Amino acid sequence: MKKVLKWIGITLGSLTGLILIVGIVMVTIGNSHLNKTYDFPPSNITIPTDAASIEYGKHRAEALCQGCHGVALGGIDQWFNAGPIGTVDSANLTSGEGGFGREATSDEDYVRAIRHGIGLDGKPIFMPAVESTSYLSDEDLGAIIAYVKSVPPVNHVTKGHNFTPLAKILFVLGQLPKLPVETVSHEVHVTAPEAGATMEYGEYMVNTNDCRACHGPNLNGSKSPDPTATWISPNLTPGGELAFWTEEEFINTFRTGITPSGHQLSDNMPWKDYRNFYDDELKAIWLYLQSLPKLEQYTE
Repeated sequence: MKKVLKWIGITLGSLTGLILIVGIVMVTIGNSHLNKTYDFPPSNITIPTDAASIEYGKHRAEALCQGCHGVALGGIDQWFNAGPIGTVDSANLTSGEGGFGREATSDEDYVRAIRHGIGLDGKPIFMPAVESTSYLSDEDLGAIIAYVKSVPPVNHVTKGHNFTPLAKILFVLGQLPKLPVETVSHEVHVTAPEAGATMEYGEYMVNTNDCRACHGPNLNGSKSPDPTATWISPNLTPGGELAFWTEEEFINTFRTGITPSGHQLSDNMPWKDYRNFYDDELKAIWLYLQSLPKLEQYTE
């Protein structure tokens, strides 16, 4: 009996040691992903200085940037908190203490972060919106950068990302989304359709405003991009509730946060940011969504 117990103890000890070694190896691989450095050709985008361009940059930033970085763009502590997976502070974008704008040495530093998803050191940044902002045209990106550089400095030192060993193991196992730098196209130059109430411009607005991140690649709904959340987003194709809305009701829903049936939009939907869209931008989005194939609501 003693020999049996001894061998059981040896076996369990060996398994524990093996699991520990495998875990250490996966954490090491995860660290290599997070610390890999990238380099991309410069875009040489022209950053405008005129008031109209800066105002337009502000308009785009109100929908794209403020939700994650705050109204003053000074960053948000624990913007993402997934408990055992770790935390992420969104960056201070201003020229104040701890700000990206203070540390950046060129306009290309902004381009690399927004279009490619890498920081000043060339390493990946945890900025999920890069999957949308990589679609921004050179002109729109230049206007946004011009606005961000013009905002008053905010003194706020953020801590970046703090992923736990568990998160790094889940990265390796493919249980967490890939880093944006690993998924975007990394185009050097991007163009956009002419702005206006057209289906083509609506597709551009959808692609550049993070709609697919929550509503799925086909816009028929998806599970939350937050691995700790359980909600499923609604279907935006003609197979969903929008099939029974009018264009006017669609626009009014964005302006008020209340659907035609009287339902209050969830805070998971950044309608308070998107209500700043121009009427023509919302009309364009409406036209694009109406042009999509009729799909069933996504379910797990």
